[in-house]
Amino acid sequence: MWKLFGSGTTRVLYRTEYALSMMVVLGVTTQVVFGGEASQNPPEKVAWIERANPGLDELIAPDAQVEVLAEGFEWSEGPVWISEGGYLLFSDVPKNTIYRWKEGQGIDIFLKPSGYTGFRERGGESGSNGLALDRQGRLLVCQHGDRRVARWEKGCFITLADQYEGKPLNSPNDLVVKSNGDIYFTDPPYGMTPEAQRDPNALGFCGVYRISADGKLTLLVRDMNRPNGIAFSPDEKTLYVAQSDPQRPLWMAFPVREDGTLGQGRVFFDAKPWQQSGLPGLPDGMKVDQKGNLFATGPGGVNIFRPDGTFLGRIRVKVPTANCAFGDDGSTLYITADMYLLRVKTRTKGLGF
Repeated sequence: MWKLFGSGTTRVLYRTEYALSMMVVLGVTTQVVFGGEASQNPPEKVAWIERANPGLDELIAPDAQVEVLAEGFEWSEGPVWISEGGYLLFSDVPKNTIYRWKEGQGIDIFLKPSGYTGFRERGGESGSNGLALDRQGRLLVCQHGDRRVARWEKGCFITLADQYEGKPLNSPNDLVVKSNGDIYFTDPPYGMTPEAQRDPNALGFCGVYRISADGKLTLLVRDMNRPNGIAFSPDEKTLYVAQSDPQRPLWMAFPVREDGTLGQGRVFFDAKPWQQSGLPGLPDGMKVDQKGNLFATGPGGVNIFRPDGTFLGRIRVKVPTANCAFGDDGSTLYITADMYLLRVKTRTKGLGF
């Protein structure tokens, strides 16, 4: 249950179920009081813009500010904009919950449980992760606990893929939908329990897969240690896949063949130097704008690249950043970063708008 306190541009939500306080903000300079006097110290900045190339000005205005919309989550992930209704959905993986955020209304629970629907107690990262919409506008969910890709429809989950060659999937993490309706998704082990990882029937590798429109599951890549975020170029001739392996953190680019399978991948950008420098986070979720620029969460926040791999700069976030999604009219970038939900206005528009 959520309770709303306050008014104006600042609202405080309190969920009695697990005593989580949360702040919903329409700006970055807000004071919130919990039973005491407000601090007179200026609030620490959560996120800001770092420019490495003048070309970033074409995508994000020099005076752009990053707004904190909500905070208090355990690990926010997988945002997707719902145009019909004008709201954002996103996961909190450990809380097994999909939240909804809407301008002027703040946060409420959209779906719980979202990733693990069993009755037996289960720890770890059991909830939903990546979210997307299919070509009919139905919600697609990567479910860690249930170890499947599912569609939420008419109040229930419909399994789209939960095993490969008779063995259960690891824990589907993120997904993207091609214009023909095919679903591409990554399958690292992050949601697996220790027992599941020891199971002799476990796959034993991490994959990138395609669910064809006819329901057939095809393994496309099996040599990435920790495939994570996934996105298409505007012409769908390139599939980008993030690898969140701390030993080899990078973004890969795969050519997409006419039949939808993938050719030999190449390293799009190696993030190891950033990771070694102490920037928080690893390559994770990403989105592409209409011009093919890549907005890729990873070390330091949301890293922004031209299609040729030129690094333009980043939306610097002080905590590890998990994912992002364009919303509103396509020019607002929403960002899930650890305990935060953020947004920033851009001068570009995301694919699909």
